Amino acid sequence: MAFPLDPARTSPFDLGPPEASTAVLLLHGFTGSPWEVRPLAESLAARGFFVRTPRLPGHGTTPEDMLWVTWRDWLAAAEASFDSLSRWNRVCVAGLSMGGLLGLLLAERHPKRVSRLVLMAPVMRVRQRLGRVLGALGPGMIRGATWLSKKGTDIEDAEARAQSPVLERYPLARLFDLFELQRLAARAAPRITTPTLIAAAVNDHVVDFSSIEALHQEVDGSQLLVFQRGFHILPQDVERARLASEVAEFIDG
Repeated sequence: MAFPLDPARTSPFDLGPPEASTAVLLLHGFTGSPWEVRPLAESLAARGFFVRTPRLPGHGTTPEDMLWVTWRDWLAAAEASFDSLSRWNRVCVAGLSMGGLLGLLLAERHPKRVSRLVLMAPVMRVRQRLGRVLGALGPGMIRGATWLSKKGTDIEDAEARAQSPVLERYPLARLFDLFELQRLAARAAPRITTPTLIAAAVNDHVVDFSSIEALHQEVDGSQLLVFQRGFHILPQDVERARLASEVAEFIDG
């Protein structure tokens, strides 16, 4: 058993005025937590938006909690959080990494309810060779509870990287759940009619940047925001202020 991560940094949260006309559902990434997107949430709340940031099932606590969840639980949690914002006139969805995949699926399912869609480093295809090999082999290769270790977080900013809560390991089976979300998101992309902003860094060590460019071509009318600095966790990295400004202006419409 591992010690749980600090709940002060990994717990879900709401920020901003409840009377705001626009609500933003902000989704974190695979093996991550709401900590990843906190600076963006704070900036959006300061600009007058209401922001809801859930913690996806199995995330932000202990590695063992990841044993009992699948991609269906993550999508169901995203749907439930989206439904909880039904009283707002405008609801926008923003997702980081795997949260971007979930955002694509929400926009496909609710084209009239999602006013704006923001995809930050959406992990359409992993950059690491191991991930591509595993994706090709499929889940049939799994024997027992196999674990993958995680050494750190892909952030250029040294201070933010040092503060990052890291889930030290996760079950290999969950990686195949991520691959399934990738397949579903790739199928959904050409059907998206929601105005979409895609943000990514060329030096991201997690996401294959060519898959970002391909997604931009697939999502009709999407805008592509490219960062020359920073890595994968954009809301916590060196360009976080510019990201927050661009996202706020895009959501404002």
